[in-house]
Amino acid sequence: MKTLFNNLLLLLLLILPFVSACDQDDEPAPPQSISTAAELTNALAGILAQNAAPGFALTIVSNDAIIYQEAFGQAEVANETPFTNQTVQPLASVSKTFVGAATAKAIALGLFELETDINDLLPVSIVNPKQPDAVIQVKHLLTHTSGLLDNPSTYFVANYSILPGQDINTPGARMLTDQLGILQRPSRSLEDYLADYLLVDGDFYSLDNFADATTGSSWSYSNMGTALMAYLIEQAAEQPFHLFVKEQVLEPLGMNTATYQLEEVDLAQLNHWYFDRNTPFPYYDNDSYAEGNLFTSNTELGYYLLDMVHGSQGQSNLLFSSDYYDLLFSDQLPAGQVPADFGDNHSLFWIKDGSKYRHGGNSFGVSAYLEVDPARAQGYSFMTNLDAVFNQQSYNQLSSAIADAINSFLAAN
Repeated sequence: MKTLFNNLLLLLLLILPFVSACDQDDEPAPPQSISTAAELTNALAGILAQNAAPGFALTIVSNDAIIYQEAFGQAEVANETPFTNQTVQPLASVSKTFVGAATAKAIALGLFELETDINDLLPVSIVNPKQPDAVIQVKHLLTHTSGLLDNPSTYFVANYSILPGQDINTPGARMLTDQLGILQRPSRSLEDYLADYLLVDGDFYSLDNFADATTGSSWSYSNMGTALMAYLIEQAAEQPFHLFVKEQVLEPLGMNTATYQLEEVDLAQLNHWYFDRNTPFPYYDNDSYAEGNLFTSNTELGYYLLDMVHGSQGQSNLLFSSDYYDLLFSDQLPAGQVPADFGDNHSLFWIKDGSKYRHGGNSFGVSAYLEVDPARAQGYSFMTNLDAVFNQQSYNQLSSAIADAINSFLAAN
């Protein structure tokens, strides 16, 4: 069981790149050339027909405009509800890039700096018991070098919960309950979750929650560190994190229906989340919501993507001045500290990979990906209601085929 937890946590936390390494014999042949929107639409429709995904949506940006935005397949299979550009789903770990934007905004507002000791902002001190004299700074949370770890033995049961009222006797629900121990229970506040995990008297406190390495010297992808970053913003701004993001990031971009709060989602637009087309998961929540639970649509994610492309080139001041877009996309770690198979460096939660900045996200029944290429003034985003945690092979086949089609289209445009 411990091996299962470790493997699933690796998939869930390390974020599969959009073009995943997989058996090429199982994939459809990539398109030879795609130069028009109509050709791209035909290629994507063919990809959907050959894969297990219920549906997906994507947006492509080049230079100063969204040049393609379309959705395919179904948001809900049983009733054949179409997946549209207005369909809403959580972005999984792509949500972390919004924590990055919120951090840049907080720094622009003078609430703290990258080098600020996190205990200068918190109501109680967080101490790594294996490095009790270590100073954890804001920048360490942003780059996954804080020494705060996602402990496989408690991560799923401590963080995730099946929402009350959901059927827990379906095959999808039993994957969560029987294999991972996830319970059906009310959600907890971010503050309570962090206290349970990081404070000595917490229900999920363990030495295994902390790394035995000098702070800043060792990289380990950390949902816990991201959640704590959101809580720091909450404390510094004297405002709940989800409201800070709404007022300082989402609304200025026109993302007026995007939210971290499920109760604010238009349920008529919310898609269902699937292992495959025949196996839905129940709706669930995660208490560390900031790191993985931003709900939005393809249309509104496109607003964000366009601004990130502009901002990465110093051509936007929608959220803050160009200096803080530069900060958002500036390398923060020494060369070689990030594992080579993950990326080249980190900016503020964004992963540097060659000339590109990217972030992916996989959770139970939902996956997403975002990429910005400042050198070419291009970028694209993708979301699907297909699982990549238990069903990695199907997701790899889908994502690789879509990436080939997008790259062929961008090369011609």
